[in-house]
Amino acid sequence: MLRIGNNIDPTVSILSGTALPAEISGHWYAACITPRHEKRVAGFLKQRQIENFLPLYRTVHRWKNGCKAQLELPLFPGYLFVKIENKQRVRVLEVPGVVSLVGTRTGPIALSETEMEALRSGLHLQKAEPFRELAIGQRVRIRSGALAGLTGVLVRNPSGVRVVLRVELIHQSVAVEVEGCDIEPEETPRHSSSTW
Repeated sequence: MLRIGNNIDPTVSILSGTALPAEISGHWYAACITPRHEKRVAGFLKQRQIENFLPLYRTVHRWKNGCKAQLELPLFPGYLFVKIENKQRVRVLEVPGVVSLVGTRTGPIALSETEMEALRSGLHLQKAEPFRELAIGQRVRIRSGALAGLTGVLVRNPSGVRVVLRVELIHQSVAVEVEGCDIEPEETPRHSSSTW
């Protein structure tokens, strides 16, 4: 799921392989990639002259020592898109770091040409960032910043999302505005394997 703002802000860049000749047709497929190897795989695909699409977004990362760095990360971590003919599947699967093509047991499933063209032509004009499937009302943990480690309930307001933190001792709550990349689902306690 994409979270795309309304403002035109070129914070998304694209790594794209060499385009295939116009007479060669094909379909777009999602390739599952070894985590944190998306850019390397895109480079290998480019060397093999396989058309690919890896949308990236820019973010500022804070390291544990307090230093900040601007990074370009995959918009869809663990995936990139390839445009190939059916007979080229093996060439993609041979690339180091490619785990599989997304599909069923009978084979990969082609993506909509219309959706892919919309992503390729318009995504770089929007402010986009990955958005985990977090539901309003879900308990989440803040994973970075001054409030790292605190848990609360996810709520929506007109300007974005907030986490409501509750101080049980004094029966008070506070809503804190957070970025989507700074929160994660709270781990649920594991129950013993015994049955009642």
